[in-house]
Amino acid sequence: MNVSGTKKNKKKMPRFTKKRSHKAGNSPGTLVHIGEKRRDEARISLIDYDEKQLQERDLASMEEAFPLKESPTNTWINVDGLHDIELIEKVGRHFQIHPLTLEDILNTGQRPKWENFENYLYIVLKMLHYSESENLVASEQVSLIIGEHFLISFQESVGDVFDPVRDRIRKGRGQIRKGGCDYLAYALIDSIVDHYFLILEKISERIEILETALIENPKPETLHVIHDLKRETIYLRKQIWPLREVINQFAKSETELISETTHVYLRDVYDHTIQIIDTIESFRDILSGMIDLYLSTISNKMNEVMKLLTIIATIFIPITFVAGIYGMNFKVMPELEWEWGYPAVWIVIVAIVFGLLLFFRKEKWL
Repeated sequence: MNVSGTKKNKKKMPRFTKKRSHKAGNSPGTLVHIGEKRRDEARISLIDYDEKQLQERDLASMEEAFPLKESPTNTWINVDGLHDIELIEKVGRHFQIHPLTLEDILNTGQRPKWENFENYLYIVLKMLHYSESENLVASEQVSLIIGEHFLISFQESVGDVFDPVRDRIRKGRGQIRKGGCDYLAYALIDSIVDHYFLILEKISERIEILETALIENPKPETLHVIHDLKRETIYLRKQIWPLREVINQFAKSETELISETTHVYLRDVYDHTIQIIDTIESFRDILSGMIDLYLSTISNKMNEVMKLLTIIATIFIPITFVAGIYGMNFKVMPELEWEWGYPAVWIVIVAIVFGLLLFFRKEKWL
């Protein structure tokens, strides 16, 4: 892995903040998409299941899913693409979703949170991916609406970390076909949280390689890479830190939409979230220490250079003194007429050099 630098980012929306100026002045509940439009058309997929039966298909319109609302089976509706405001309005009208919830779904700059409404639960969390080409953590907002027999998930684009959950539903593995939509919500949250560990592994690998490069051959580019990594850990912390409280509240909630069995699993996810946050904090401390190590290493290298130059200058001081004496233009200088004067001066110079080198070695300056 190359640690000398990172690929320059293409021009895109800021990762830390979302542009909200075009929503300023609108009344609460006004549906305006805030964020990057990641696909042209929204895609709707459906998985309807219980312990004995399963149907899975893509829907041409949201109306096809409406008859399943009152079905005793578990219905998972997934919407990829948040820019279709008309589609979001249809979901809100049929499933009695509060306008403020719909507004939050369209605002991709939301921090992770959860809200308990009369007939549904609303959860926002961040699904993260690590870009190997750009060495960046990419974020996508995922919104979950959890009802008694339905779960609606909203994503910004196609592609997620939920394939293991879909595979368990198809094959009937584990408890997922026996549980309700609250257990399905847990499974989706758990998949997102588990994927955080994979991102931490990638960052850990980069930190280890960077530590080796920092000790063996620190360069100015190394400092840029340290800064980029520290920025990524700050971004990770911003996306994940609020999730700890969200899952804690979710696990402790007394709503009838969450069974006591699911509470146990949610507490396990909460423990994973704490572990992830602790790891991120450790990475931040390591990177801060690496900056200090870089500065210390550069300072030590500079000291070694100055030490060498000082030794060279110290050796030449007495040599220059001798050469200066015999470079004077006085007529009466006995050594000028001496036949062995020139070799004698060289013998003195060599003796001075070796004497100083022995002295430096004795004092352990060399």
